Amino acid sequence: MIAPQGRGIAGPDTSTDTFRILHVSTGNVCRSPITERLTRHALIRRLGDPYGGGLVVESAGTWGHEGAPMEAHAATVLADLGADPHGFIGRELLDEHVIRADLVLTATRDHRAQVISMGHSAGLRTFTLKEFTRLVRAIDPTTLPDPERAGGVVERARALVQAAAALRGWLLAPNAEADEVHDPYGAPITFFRSIGDEINQALDPVVTALTGVSTRA
Repeated sequence: MIAPQGRGIAGPDTSTDTFRILHVSTGNVCRSPITERLTRHALIRRLGDPYGGGLVVESAGTWGHEGAPMEAHAATVLADLGADPHGFIGRELLDEHVIRADLVLTATRDHRAQVISMGHSAGLRTFTLKEFTRLVRAIDPTTLPDPERAGGVVERARALVQAAAALRGWLLAPNAEADEVHDPYGAPITFFRSIGDEINQALDPVVTALTGVSTRA
Protein backbone atom coordinates (compact mmCIF):
# COMPACT_ATOMS: atom_id res chain seq x y z
CA MET A 1 0.00 0.00 0.00
CA ILE A 2 1.25 3.50 -0.80
CA ALA A 3 0.69 6.07 1.93
CA PRO A 4 -1.85 8.83 1.19
CA GLN A 5 -0.20 12.00 -0.03
CA GLY A 6 1.42 13.90 2.81
CA ARG A 7 1.69 10.91 5.13
CA GLY A 8 4.85 9.14 6.16
CA ILE A 9 6.57 5.97 5.11
CA ALA A 10 4.30 3.12 4.13
CA GLY A 11 5.03 -0.50 3.41
CA PRO A 12 2.80 -3.56 3.15
CA ASP A 13 -0.44 -2.77 4.99
CA THR A 14 -0.86 -5.87 7.15
CA SER A 15 -0.81 -6.23 10.91
CA THR A 16 2.19 -8.57 10.85
CA ASP A 17 4.30 -6.75 8.24
CA THR A 18 3.97 -3.16 9.46
CA PHE A 19 4.46 -1.13 12.59
CA ARG A 20 2.63 2.21 12.66
CA ILE A 21 4.11 5.22 14.42
CA LEU A 22 1.66 8.09 14.97
CA HIS A 23 2.97 11.54 15.92
CA VAL A 24 0.41 13.80 17.60
CA SER A 25 0.37 17.53 18.33
CA THR A 26 -2.41 20.14 18.35
CA GLY A 27 -2.93 21.52 14.85
CA ASN A 28 -0.85 19.02 12.86
CA VAL A 29 0.83 21.92 11.10
CA CYS A 30 4.00 22.48 13.19
CA ARG A 31 5.36 19.94 15.68
CA SER A 32 3.88 16.68 14.43
CA PRO A 33 4.68 17.35 10.74
CA ILE A 34 8.27 18.16 11.73
CA THR A 35 8.46 14.98 13.79
CA GLU A 36 6.84 12.83 11.10
CA ARG A 37 9.14 14.01 8.34
CA LEU A 38 12.29 13.89 10.49
CA THR A 39 11.43 10.31 11.43
CA ARG A 40 11.07 9.44 7.74
CA HIS A 41 14.39 11.10 6.98
CA ALA A 42 16.16 9.28 9.81
CA LEU A 43 14.78 5.90 8.76
CA ILE A 44 15.88 6.36 5.17
CA ARG A 45 19.37 7.44 6.28
CA ARG A 46 19.75 4.35 8.43
CA LEU A 47 18.01 1.72 6.35
CA GLY A 48 18.36 3.11 2.83
CA ASP A 49 14.76 1.95 2.44
CA PRO A 50 11.96 4.32 1.34
CA TYR A 51 9.47 2.00 3.09
CA GLY A 52 11.26 2.12 6.44
CA GLY A 53 11.64 -1.64 6.81
CA GLY A 54 7.90 -1.90 7.46
CA LEU A 55 7.65 1.14 9.74
CA VAL A 56 4.75 3.38 8.76
CA VAL A 57 5.06 6.98 9.98
CA GLU A 58 2.00 9.22 10.23
CA SER A 59 0.77 12.26 12.15
CA ALA A 60 -2.43 13.99 13.24
CA GLY A 61 -3.61 16.80 15.50
CA THR A 62 -6.01 16.82 18.43
CA TRP A 63 -7.42 20.00 16.86
CA GLY A 64 -6.01 19.18 13.48
CA HIS A 65 -6.26 21.60 10.57
CA GLU A 66 -7.77 19.07 8.18
CA GLY A 67 -6.33 19.42 4.68
CA ALA A 68 -3.96 22.26 5.62
CA PRO A 69 -0.29 22.42 4.61
CA MET A 70 2.32 22.58 7.31
CA GLU A 71 3.38 26.01 8.51
CA ALA A 72 5.96 27.69 6.26
CA HIS A 73 8.52 27.94 9.07
CA ALA A 74 8.09 24.23 9.80
CA ALA A 75 8.80 23.46 6.14
CA THR A 76 11.90 25.67 6.25
CA VAL A 77 13.20 23.88 9.34
CA LEU A 78 12.71 20.48 7.70
CA ALA A 79 14.55 21.58 4.58
CA ASP A 80 17.39 22.96 6.71
CA LEU A 81 17.69 19.57 8.42
CA GLY A 82 17.73 17.71 5.10
CA ALA A 83 14.19 16.30 5.33
CA ASP A 84 11.47 16.58 2.70
CA PRO A 85 8.59 18.94 3.61
CA HIS A 86 6.70 18.59 0.33
CA GLY A 87 3.17 17.24 -0.10
CA PHE A 88 2.17 17.30 3.54
CA ILE A 89 -1.56 17.42 4.34
CA GLY A 90 -2.79 18.04 7.89
CA ARG A 91 -5.49 15.94 9.48
CA GLU A 92 -7.55 15.75 12.66
CA LEU A 93 -6.91 12.87 15.05
CA LEU A 94 -9.58 10.19 14.73
CA ASP A 95 -10.30 6.98 16.60
CA GLU A 96 -9.15 4.95 13.60
CA HIS A 97 -5.69 6.54 13.75
CA VAL A 98 -5.24 5.50 17.38
CA ILE A 99 -6.66 2.03 16.76
CA ARG A 100 -4.19 1.38 13.94
CA ALA A 101 -1.13 2.83 15.70
CA ASP A 102 1.43 0.54 17.34
CA LEU A 103 3.22 3.51 18.90
CA VAL A 104 1.83 6.99 19.55
CA LEU A 105 4.35 9.76 20.27
CA THR A 106 2.89 13.08 21.39
CA ALA A 107 4.35 16.54 21.73
CA THR A 108 3.09 17.08 25.30
CA ARG A 109 1.61 15.31 28.29
CA ASP A 110 -1.78 16.90 27.52
CA HIS A 111 -1.73 15.33 24.06
CA ARG A 112 -0.79 12.00 25.61
CA ALA A 113 -3.74 12.26 28.01
CA GLN A 114 -6.11 13.10 25.14
CA VAL A 115 -4.99 10.09 23.13
CA ILE A 116 -5.33 7.76 26.11
CA SER A 117 -8.78 9.17 26.91
CA MET A 118 -9.95 8.01 23.47
CA GLY A 119 -9.65 4.45 24.74
CA HIS A 120 -8.68 1.62 22.38
CA SER A 121 -6.17 0.31 24.97
CA ALA A 122 -3.84 3.12 23.96
CA GLY A 123 -2.19 3.63 27.35
CA LEU A 124 0.65 1.12 26.97
CA ARG A 125 1.63 2.39 23.52
CA THR A 126 1.27 6.16 24.00
CA PHE A 127 4.16 8.31 25.24
CA THR A 128 5.36 11.83 24.82
CA LEU A 129 8.29 11.91 22.41
CA LYS A 130 10.75 12.97 25.11
CA GLU A 131 9.38 10.42 27.56
CA PHE A 132 9.91 7.65 25.02
CA THR A 133 13.43 8.90 24.32
CA ARG A 134 14.27 8.76 28.03
CA LEU A 135 12.91 5.22 28.35
CA VAL A 136 14.61 4.00 25.18
CA ARG A 137 17.99 5.20 26.42
CA ALA A 138 17.61 2.85 29.42
CA ILE A 139 16.89 -0.26 27.31
CA ASP A 140 19.76 -2.61 26.48
CA PRO A 141 19.64 -2.92 22.66
CA THR A 142 21.08 -6.45 22.85
CA THR A 143 17.82 -7.59 24.47
CA LEU A 144 15.83 -6.57 21.38
CA PRO A 145 15.20 -8.76 18.29
CA ASP A 146 17.76 -8.72 15.49
CA PRO A 147 16.62 -6.21 12.84
CA GLU A 148 18.64 -7.97 10.13
CA ARG A 149 16.37 -10.99 9.82
CA ALA A 150 13.14 -10.96 7.81
CA GLY A 151 10.56 -8.83 9.56
CA GLY A 152 13.14 -8.00 12.20
CA VAL A 153 12.63 -4.23 12.23
CA VAL A 154 8.89 -4.59 12.92
CA GLU A 155 9.48 -7.27 15.56
CA ARG A 156 12.16 -5.11 17.17
CA ALA A 157 9.84 -2.07 17.22
CA ARG A 158 7.11 -4.03 18.99
CA ALA A 159 9.57 -5.33 21.58
CA LEU A 160 10.91 -1.80 22.13
CA VAL A 161 7.44 -0.44 22.94
CA GLN A 162 6.79 -3.27 25.39
CA ALA A 163 10.12 -2.68 27.12
CA ALA A 164 9.51 1.08 27.34
CA ALA A 165 6.04 0.57 28.81
CA ALA A 166 7.48 -1.75 31.46
CA LEU A 167 10.01 0.92 32.48
CA ARG A 168 7.63 3.86 32.61
CA GLY A 169 6.77 3.65 36.31
CA TRP A 170 10.43 3.27 37.28
CA LEU A 171 12.14 5.96 35.20
CA LEU A 172 10.32 9.21 35.88
CA ALA A 173 10.95 12.64 34.36
CA PRO A 174 13.19 14.92 36.46
CA ASN A 175 10.57 17.68 36.19
CA ALA A 176 7.26 18.45 34.49
CA GLU A 177 8.87 20.30 31.59
CA ALA A 178 11.23 17.46 30.67
CA ASP A 179 8.60 15.64 28.61
CA GLU A 180 7.24 18.68 26.74
CA VAL A 181 7.88 19.99 23.22
CA HIS A 182 6.47 23.52 23.19
CA ASP A 183 4.29 24.85 20.40
CA PRO A 184 6.09 27.21 17.98
CA TYR A 185 2.87 28.22 16.18
CA GLY A 186 3.03 31.95 15.41
CA ALA A 187 6.61 32.25 16.65
CA PRO A 188 9.58 33.53 14.61
CA ILE A 189 11.75 31.17 12.59
CA THR A 190 14.42 31.16 15.29
CA PHE A 191 12.05 29.46 17.73
CA PHE A 192 10.93 26.99 15.05
CA ARG A 193 14.59 26.11 14.49
CA SER A 194 15.15 25.50 18.20
CA ILE A 195 12.07 23.23 18.31
CA GLY A 196 13.25 21.42 15.18
CA ASP A 197 16.66 20.79 16.76
CA GLU A 198 14.97 19.63 19.98
CA ILE A 199 12.78 17.16 18.10
CA ASN A 200 15.70 15.95 15.98
CA GLN A 201 17.82 15.26 19.06
CA ALA A 202 14.96 13.40 20.77
CA LEU A 203 14.33 11.26 17.68
CA ASP A 204 17.92 10.16 17.15
CA PRO A 205 18.11 7.54 19.94
CA VAL A 206 14.56 6.41 19.18
CA VAL A 207 15.24 5.66 15.52
CA THR A 208 18.57 4.08 16.41
CA ALA A 209 16.81 1.75 18.86
CA LEU A 210 14.05 0.95 16.36
CA THR A 211 16.43 0.04 13.55
CA GLY A 212 19.55 -1.12 15.37
CA VAL A 213 21.54 1.28 13.19
CA SER A 214 23.21 4.42 14.50
CA THR A 215 23.24 7.69 12.57
CA ARG A 216 24.94 7.55 9.19
CA ALA A 217 26.60 10.58 7.67
